[in-house]
Amino acid sequence: MTIAVDFDGTIVKHRYPAIGEEIPFAIDTLKMLINDRHRLILWSVREGKLLEDAVNWCRERGVEFYAVNKDYPEETTDNNQHFSRKLKVDVWIDDRNLGGLPDWGTIYSMISQRKTWDDIINEEVSSHNLNTCKENNPSNKKKPWWKF
Repeated sequence: MTIAVDFDGTIVKHRYPAIGEEIPFAIDTLKMLINDRHRLILWSVREGKLLEDAVNWCRERGVEFYAVNKDYPEETTDNNQHFSRKLKVDVWIDDRNLGGLPDWGTIYSMISQRKTWDDIINEEVSSHNLNTCKENNPSNKKKPWWKF
């Protein structure tokens, strides 16, 4: 799967033009996705030195992107007459998603198990309903220690 990943607000906290601190588990999750043989493309509004800084920040932490702000590493306006900033990817990971950025554990589950956001929500609702039923069942309630 080819996955576009935003930088500011997704991998690191928003501090643009500076680089914010890592969002918990972002780097570990990106490494797992790479190990699972997904192609990761860094997709950022950063350009020039600011973009280089972001790429190097990730590289220093062991994350090497397949491409940066393009569909494949060798892509240029010379060899792609239809060059566009619109990537051809399967999944976008971006803090500007409708509903915001899920935690990185949820992101990994969605990608590795090929689940949709609806699947995740429905599982949480089902789990909540099951737990509520168990809690409301009188046979599941423990007796206080002082009662015999």
